[in-house]
Amino acid sequence: MLGLGVMILSLAIVKGFKHEIREKVRGFAGDLRVVKFDLNGSYESSPITYDAAFVQKVLKIPSVTNVMPTATKPGIIKANNEIEGVVLKGVDKSYDWSYFKKMMVAGDVIDFKDSVEAQKEIMLSQTTANRLKLKVGDKLLMYFVQEGLRKRQFKIKGIFSIGVEEVDKTFVVGALSLINRVNNWKPGEIGQYEIRVADFDQVNAAADRIDDILPIKEKTNTVMDDYPNIFEWLDLLDVNSVVMLVLMVIVAVINMISALLIMILERTAMIGMFKAMGASNWNIQKVFLFNATYLIGLGLLLGNALGLGLGFFQQQTHFFQLDQASYYMTFVPVMFSGFDILWLNVGTLVICLLVLIVPSMLVSKISPVKAIRFK
Repeated sequence: MLGLGVMILSLAIVKGFKHEIREKVRGFAGDLRVVKFDLNGSYESSPITYDAAFVQKVLKIPSVTNVMPTATKPGIIKANNEIEGVVLKGVDKSYDWSYFKKMMVAGDVIDFKDSVEAQKEIMLSQTTANRLKLKVGDKLLMYFVQEGLRKRQFKIKGIFSIGVEEVDKTFVVGALSLINRVNNWKPGEIGQYEIRVADFDQVNAAADRIDDILPIKEKTNTVMDDYPNIFEWLDLLDVNSVVMLVLMVIVAVINMISALLIMILERTAMIGMFKAMGASNWNIQKVFLFNATYLIGLGLLLGNALGLGLGFFQQQTHFFQLDQASYYMTFVPVMFSGFDILWLNVGTLVICLLVLIVPSMLVSKISPVKAIRFK
């Protein structure tokens, strides 16, 4: 019961943790970026020309749900006698705000109905706002370092909290048209296409399809390429879950072997009587294996109740909390998979029964005469 309960919770927590972190990064950065094919590895976007025909071709790819023009530009915020280096992410009216609206702490997202006013608005992370002692409605100055220092004043429209340190400490969000003007780009030039897909498992497949229709001077980057440390760390969690599963199965097997041996030793006289009446070793072994199956089944039933019960309780209440600075979220995430639960139950049952065949062979070593005399 304890072994299966721990295994169910371990897989559910690892799966939930990976899903939550992945969705946080995807929600902010998108799944794919189409950028200029050059050696630029900085946050300063290289310009490419927006191509409506290319966008329509990408949208026809079955897994793609959205294509949005964006750009990034480093800057320095000055406010309340404090300075902070940030990267301005520029978006336009086509940007999908659905994820950001869930992450808003105060204020609202930028409204592009008035394009002139939108260029004067900015969104900060809670981390940056706290460091600079700012709130919604405050004004700040941002300096863009280039040939001829550029300075712009912004009004804080909203404050968000993604929960991923690499994002919250680095990015602010503003208007794409502002970056276009500051960089003296031509009308229609953007920094990149941000592309989102419906199923994360289809990211690489979608990237291959996009590569087939890309202009020769552009390339595709996946979110795994942009945030390799985070995704490598998430992959390591799979190793931890495998180690946990192996340890729990070993514990369950040892417990069942001990229980079976005790049952056999307690029934030594009974085994001798069965043998004296002509019962074969295998028929007697089956009696003990059937009894072991009953005990395993009862343990599986209780283990499912324990694991699923605690998991659903955590899903509904978020009772068990985490330090967001260390774990990127404020609670322990739980995500169940019917397939995982099924193979855990079937695998535990099969492994335990196969392993119990060996100790059950102790029956063949018991002599009827000695067993009856022992009684």
